Amino acid sequence: GSLGAADTSDIRDRIRAIVRDGGTTQAEQNGNSLFVEAHLPPPHLVIIGGVHIAMPLVSFANTLGYQTTIIDARSQFLTEERFAHAGRLIDAWPDEGLAQLNLHPGVAAVCLAHDPKFEDPALEALLRSDVGYIGAMGSRKTSAERRERLKLAGFTDEQLDRIYGPVGLNIGAKSPAEVALAIMAEIVAVRNGKSPRQTNVMVGAKSTA
Repeated sequence: GSLGAADTSDIRDRIRAIVRDGGTTQAEQNGNSLFVEAHLPPPHLVIIGGVHIAMPLVSFANTLGYQTTIIDARSQFLTEERFAHAGRLIDAWPDEGLAQLNLHPGVAAVCLAHDPKFEDPALEALLRSDVGYIGAMGSRKTSAERRERLKLAGFTDEQLDRIYGPVGLNIGAKSPAEVALAIMAEIVAVRNGKSPRQTNVMVGAKSTA
């Protein structure tokens, strides 16, 4: 739709929103018309850790139209048999794998690896990127310990507030499929501009391979 008369800063803000969210808009200023149409790449779910929860999580993401990528340096977990339905498998350390991807705002990234040697490099890379969602598995205690490690690495509270952890909406999830559903529901909520933080109280469901 048309924005009508607007000052330059307002036009700039509207254009940024269209480029971020997609769609079209038209602005007019001083008799000049500007038409903007943005074609965004499809949403993309990046999973760090080829654990058991990742299998139903990929299925939910596929159903919702997401591209899917799994990153794991442990080749015994990252197999075609386990993840034939995933779009891409990257056998690499998380930070190296993420460096191969376009980490745009349409990307949702979930770290399912509890081990700090996998988790911390991944989260550091994601916090330096423009991804639209960052989630991490673990209990409240694990999440607090993770936050302290990342603070020591130089990240601010504002930056760390981007991480959804414990990850997933509180639906009382127990099975891997239910945990995956809770995670995917949170990702969709964030993508649609809803804030799920008040109900974000998952308590570290098991993520064993």
